[in-house]
Amino acid sequence: MPDEMARPLIRGGGGSRRLEASMSEPGSPVIGILGTGDFSRSLAKRLVASGYQVVVGSRTPKRYAALFPEEAEVTSQMEAASQADLVFVAVLPEHHTTLVDLKPTLAGKTLVDVSNGLRINRDGPSNAELLADLFPESFLVKGFNTISAWTLQMGPRDGSRQVFLCSDSSKAKSSVMQLCRRIGFIPVDMGLLSSSLEIENLPLYLFPFWRIPVLCTVFLFIFFYLYNFIRDVLHPYVTAGKSVFYKMPIETVNVTLPSVALVMLSLVYVPGLCAAFLQLRWGTKYNRFPDWLDCWLTRRKQFGLCSFLCAVLHVIYSLCLPMRKSARFKLLSTAFKQVKDGVEDAWVDEEVWRMELYLSVGIMALGLLSLLAIASLPSVANTVNWREFSFIQSTLGYCALSMATLHTLLYGWGRAFDASMYRFYLPPTFTLVLLLPITVLLGRLLLLLPCVAQRLQRIRRGWEKSRHIRFTLPDDDCRNGLEDVSKV
Repeated sequence: MPDEMARPLIRGGGGSRRLEASMSEPGSPVIGILGTGDFSRSLAKRLVASGYQVVVGSRTPKRYAALFPEEAEVTSQMEAASQADLVFVAVLPEHHTTLVDLKPTLAGKTLVDVSNGLRINRDGPSNAELLADLFPESFLVKGFNTISAWTLQMGPRDGSRQVFLCSDSSKAKSSVMQLCRRIGFIPVDMGLLSSSLEIENLPLYLFPFWRIPVLCTVFLFIFFYLYNFIRDVLHPYVTAGKSVFYKMPIETVNVTLPSVALVMLSLVYVPGLCAAFLQLRWGTKYNRFPDWLDCWLTRRKQFGLCSFLCAVLHVIYSLCLPMRKSARFKLLSTAFKQVKDGVEDAWVDEEVWRMELYLSVGIMALGLLSLLAIASLPSVANTVNWREFSFIQSTLGYCALSMATLHTLLYGWGRAFDASMYRFYLPPTFTLVLLLPITVLLGRLLLLLPCVAQRLQRIRRGWEKSRHIRFTLPDDDCRNGLEDVSKV
């Protein structure tokens, strides 16, 4: 059946206030809302559409009555607090003290604090804890602060369905969780009210898992760009007085992007190898990884997506190369020189094969990398089981890394042994780029050795070197008695 929550509450444009929902259902609790802002209006519309009786409390009810649904009663704050069974406190935190006069009326009732701070608060106390101190006889629940007014109005399909809740009262929290489900959201129990500080900080974080991968991408781009600039632009100018600064916007960037993409893709699999070798060294899986490694492991997805971005940009830049005026002038000059020298056939079999293989392997690498990027999307990852996800992200991931490494090797071909390529005594860029992926692939091959793979499998099944526990490995899901260690 169609998802009713996917449709907006308000049809058409303009100021239509007709709701799709009917009047409130008999026996439903009366929901109060203190405040008349955007969030309060969207919340009232969603609650009315879900069959709740809603009463809105305002200091100037006549002024804001026209902004709310016809089914919602807009009255004074005292009247709303007395009628409601559950009350949403939707006023700014600095105005919480203006509600103190409602303390006797709100005693014994459930209050839901939806406020957020202006900046990340790491020391506390939270807004919810301060509100709980103002209303000690009420049951405070923190929640709905991560849901926007737009999501409430348009339906949870256009935003996150999760609503994080915490409270010291299990009964009050259960009632709010029931309300969440009824209006189409998924409640997530975060425990006691002491977790409210973490919940309030959630909307204020600016891509916390992306900071390190993005900074690493930027740093690598600057490094390789300057390196290529010195070799390909500055060297001809210094040694021969030849100005090729026109290469900076396109060619130099295009050579830099694949370098960053390959290194970033290698960095996706380095922490897994480090974790495996640490477990082999410790002889147990129960030791905690260092903080830096734990942080790295949780950001592998972001490293991979940054690598994918650089690879896609490299493809776009490469397709634009023939469109440049400089490329056309260079082609005409080459053709004129061949005619002048009497060269009828400029075919070089080795160069043709190198380019054909180079492009073919590059296309396969981009295809595999695209599959990894698509599979990392939550909507796709939730449709596959863990074994399928591991196969895509690990087995196919190493295949993508191998293809990308081979793509770079074919690009270099025999240039690493050409003395003229060492400009300013600096090795070609691809030789630097290949160091990390080749190291990762060799580490991966080392973990596939039977003696290493068997020991790692035993450790991950609970064996500890210090306890000398002996047991026989089952044959299920094993290959020749060895577990597939592709998840590392």
